[in-house]
Amino acid sequence: MGRRMVLRVGVLLGLLLGGCASQGQISLLEVREFADASAKLGGYAELSRRYRDTYERESPYLSPQAERIARDTDARRQAVFDDFVAIQKTLVLYMQTLSLLAGDARYDLSGRIDDLGNGLKATTESGLKQRHVAAYTGMSRLLTRVIASGYQNRSVDSMVRDGDADVQALLDAMIVLTRIYEKTNENEKKTVLGIFNAEIPMSNRNSDRMLVKLAKVHLQNKTAEYKLIDRRYKLAQQGLTKVALGHQKMRENMDQLRSEETRRMLTDYVRDLHLIRDDLSGD
Repeated sequence: MGRRMVLRVGVLLGLLLGGCASQGQISLLEVREFADASAKLGGYAELSRRYRDTYERESPYLSPQAERIARDTDARRQAVFDDFVAIQKTLVLYMQTLSLLAGDARYDLSGRIDDLGNGLKATTESGLKQRHVAAYTGMSRLLTRVIASGYQNRSVDSMVRDGDADVQALLDAMIVLTRIYEKTNENEKKTVLGIFNAEIPMSNRNSDRMLVKLAKVHLQNKTAEYKLIDRRYKLAQQGLTKVALGHQKMRENMDQLRSEETRRMLTDYVRDLHLIRDDLSGD
């Protein structure tokens, strides 16, 4: 509570000293569109929840011994879930803030200070490295400073330049975690589908005919589910990589944001992110 109060006081002082509007209007349309597309990419949150709920899905297919091990693993997943989600929330807040700063309207972001978390934990089991934790802390500090600033023109430039290293590290963390999710899902798929592939051929009694038919339908449904989710892991990783590249290129071209070449480049990234998002939201 004390940390939150200090942050709020800092924000209010910044707004009183700097004002809530930019000095002169700006309109960085392509920057705003890239930030909006990045914030709305999707996929990661769904896959994080799926990772958290692995035990709930696979437990009916586990032997008693395997289930005991799975329960312990489930407890570890539950313990790190909030940290995994906090990374995405912070990046979304960064992109939403960047979008507002690149606009030409008055803004007051002081209410968003509550969206910042209290820090992450780097553990071998979670997959998060110390540099990911440091980047999360750095991003929280940057957002606090930028939100307290009253100068949009300067904030867009400084936010992108100062934030790129942390943005890249947090996106790397999300990609690493998505790969962990994918590997966990692959193990789950082998367990679940393996049960059916092993048991169905062994059930050849006439009394088992209806049970076998139901099992085959269930197997088809589970196979289709895993095929769909496998594609979403790939799309999510592609989208996160695209956001990282787009932000890096934006930082490298901050002095030429209004040039035709830079604007076209950002527009291309926005188009690609929209296509990936559409694929992620499709069946």
